[in-house]
Amino acid sequence: MKTALTIAGSDCSGGAGIQADIKTMTVHGVYAMSAITALTAQNTTGVTGIMEVTPEFLGKQLDCIFTDIEPDAVKIGMVASGGLIEVIADKLSQYQAKNIVVDPVLVATSGARLISEEAIAVLRERLIPMATLLTPNIPEAEVLSGQTISTAEDMEAAAEVISRAYHCAVLCKGGHQINDANDLLYDQGRAIWFPGRRIDNPNTHGTGCTLSSAIASNLAKGDSLCDAVKHAKSYISMALAAGLDLGKGSGPMNHAFAVNGEYS
Repeated sequence: MKTALTIAGSDCSGGAGIQADIKTMTVHGVYAMSAITALTAQNTTGVTGIMEVTPEFLGKQLDCIFTDIEPDAVKIGMVASGGLIEVIADKLSQYQAKNIVVDPVLVATSGARLISEEAIAVLRERLIPMATLLTPNIPEAEVLSGQTISTAEDMEAAAEVISRAYHCAVLCKGGHQINDANDLLYDQGRAIWFPGRRIDNPNTHGTGCTLSSAIASNLAKGDSLCDAVKHAKSYISMALAAGLDLGKGSGPMNHAFAVNGEYS
């Protein structure tokens, strides 16, 4: 059985973060493991508290995983401090991790910065250059490229700048008033567009976490990068189309829409 590791924060309401990642990986048929960077108190209406783990404890989690069950792919999500990013980079290098998908959680939908400038600097220097694939949304791509993005052509230009700067593939996620979730994969000088299927569902909590976890799962199973993205986008569309409606805010999607069997 193929294996995948998520390094991210916990979402107690289950729609994003570690919980979304484990559900997604399980549905994709890979064995899911987790190293938690922070506990969050949150639900569909917002985040009310964050409690980070220490860099030392995160390092112990990663040692326990890599010395026992080696991951075939690694997804990295919410990491808010430079010290935690340093530990992750050190451990991934030490254990020669492969198929690393980095979801750079930098900017909230509201436009607010979620991590410090110091942490972004460490992310740029240490972690992003290790990535197989980077999956920024539009605001995050603007931060990483230093460019304003308002058109599809701007997405291509920014993705190229990021890819050349960090020597990794970039999946620039659409939306944010630019298009209907058409995503752009820029890899080795080639731009590939993945048209998005417009789903009339306001419950989109955790879509970024879920997409990056699905891609990591597909890479773990041996998909090419292009196929891993294509299959992950199909999964997201179907999970949204399942029409789950929970909570008083922007609710979660149905990660387990495809799970059927005697225990379901």
